[in-house]
Amino acid sequence: MGQRKHTIFLENSFFWGLPAFLWQALFFYVPLAFLIAASFIKQADAVNSAHFTLEHYRALWQPIYISILLRSFLFASATVILCLIIAYPVAYHLALRVKKYKTVWFALLVLPFWTNFLLLVYAWYFLLENDGIINAMLLGLGLISTPLHLMNTPFATFCGMLYCYLPFMLLPLYSNFERIDDRLLEASYDLGGDYFQTFKRITLPLTLPGIQTGALLVFIPSFGEFVIPALLGGDKTMYVGSVITHYFLTIRNTSLGSAFTLMSTLVLISGIFIAFIIAAIIKMRKN
Repeated sequence: MGQRKHTIFLENSFFWGLPAFLWQALFFYVPLAFLIAASFIKQADAVNSAHFTLEHYRALWQPIYISILLRSFLFASATVILCLIIAYPVAYHLALRVKKYKTVWFALLVLPFWTNFLLLVYAWYFLLENDGIINAMLLGLGLISTPLHLMNTPFATFCGMLYCYLPFMLLPLYSNFERIDDRLLEASYDLGGDYFQTFKRITLPLTLPGIQTGALLVFIPSFGEFVIPALLGGDKTMYVGSVITHYFLTIRNTSLGSAFTLMSTLVLISGIFIAFIIAAIIKMRKN
């Protein structure tokens, strides 16, 4: 009887999931609670006390902060779209068409995961600076007479985000393509379906989970990115991550930083929620 109880205890999924839950509570829920509390608290230094206030949110309800949120949202959305356009055919070809040396090609594609993130960003610095490789090639070919101003621009920021987050879209898509049975595609062709019909009715529906996963993995970190705008954009254009970093690390205003972090989180969640609603409506109409 005792042995049976011991076996049941070990097989209990909650027992094995408890360490993960404690880790998540300690490093996510507790800091989130402090963040929410700090956004509603105003310190009164004269009397060394604190009181509840909405002043921080009122201070952030200005056109400049709205434009920063919108800019970050558009940049993250553009990054997702372009990553999908590039990664989808690459993952399709690698998973379904390549027969030899597939492992080697896949390793080369995920090689950025093995490299430090800062090194990836600095690689674009040496490409885009005034005396970098791109300007040197264009000058050498006689296509331009003076170096192009590529660094410290939104273009440089977008290139860095696209390059660094492309593997996050590629891996889920590749995983989905690997699970597609080739016999389904062959059956479609045998029944008279052309390439477009096969893609629309078989390939695309089977890879929608990979598209959704990749979109989330790219959109969420790119929305709050601050390293790439600082190194490649020169901090000339403010994004969500830049503002949060400024409040927390530069001017040490925890209350305003917490309020803006929560505002940006609500915008992020709202965007993801709207995207899932649109996807669900499209799926219902197809059915």
